[in-house]
Amino acid sequence: MTYAIRIYQHGGPEVLRLEQLEIPSPGPGEVRIRQTAVGLNFIDIYDRTGLYPVALPGGLGREAAGVVAEVGPGVRQLREGDRVAYVHTSTGAYASDRVMPAERVVKVPDGVSDDEAAAAMLKGLTAWYLLRRTYRVRKGDTVVILAAAGGVGLIAVQWANHLGAQVIAVTGSGEKAELAREHGAHHTILLGRADLAARVREITGGKGVPVVYDSVGKDTFFASLDCLRPLGMMVTYGNASGPVPPIAPLELAKRGSLFLTRPTLFHYIARRRDLVAAARELFGVIAAGAVKVRIGQRFPLSDAAVAHEALESRRTTGSTVLTP
Repeated sequence: MTYAIRIYQHGGPEVLRLEQLEIPSPGPGEVRIRQTAVGLNFIDIYDRTGLYPVALPGGLGREAAGVVAEVGPGVRQLREGDRVAYVHTSTGAYASDRVMPAERVVKVPDGVSDDEAAAAMLKGLTAWYLLRRTYRVRKGDTVVILAAAGGVGLIAVQWANHLGAQVIAVTGSGEKAELAREHGAHHTILLGRADLAARVREITGGKGVPVVYDSVGKDTFFASLDCLRPLGMMVTYGNASGPVPPIAPLELAKRGSLFLTRPTLFHYIARRRDLVAAARELFGVIAAGAVKVRIGQRFPLSDAAVAHEALESRRTTGSTVLTP
């Protein structure tokens, strides 16, 4: 048996239900994981509300960590007792046990806790592809990171700093700005209290930046575009304020032949070898202390609805973990 959060309709946090379910033994190529920590992410809210449609009834959650409790036929890379973590395209991580395809599970090394691994698989690997693949940050670059005090943001701020970039962190409050500075931001901008593009131009001597990482979406899209230098890249990877409306390509031309991309993590880790390499790099910077995964909040799995309310109202900082 497993305890799991299920939804039967899209809606607010009130649609989340804790239920006891039968869990099958793992089949060929699968493992059963006894989960010790589950990561909470904004994509869970998109799934719950129906912005990203999921089959109903269904579960929520895409990342977790724990211990391999049972190994199915044909699995060679994992064995019972291994500490592991995963991020997956299918929902269902909000549970005490879960059966997963072994090829989508990675081992967690010593020096990285279960909470860190659960909080870092989706958010940390998102920071990885943003900084290492979508736009490869180099020493001397100046980058703008919005929602810099959130789960992805704090990891990205530290990692960009580690790579030698100057980091302009955009946050929604003075408290969050201080948190971003504590994690390596060189400059901070309070959203709504300063003209974002004008302040970035001031910081960069009028040049603008080569890349903006924007997970806020609708409310900041054009201001983020205006932060870029000619041939700069706009990376819009989230919708915290709502989806970005359609834009005319000429908007990119008149601002300096800009590049625009809307990436998602799962395209970057579709092959196992890419997933393993990405996780190795992520766990490496965590174990070395270059990136610290800040667990700002912990909630019992049974309080998942309360956790959703806190995240959706932007009362959280860093990462949030649910404990089964």
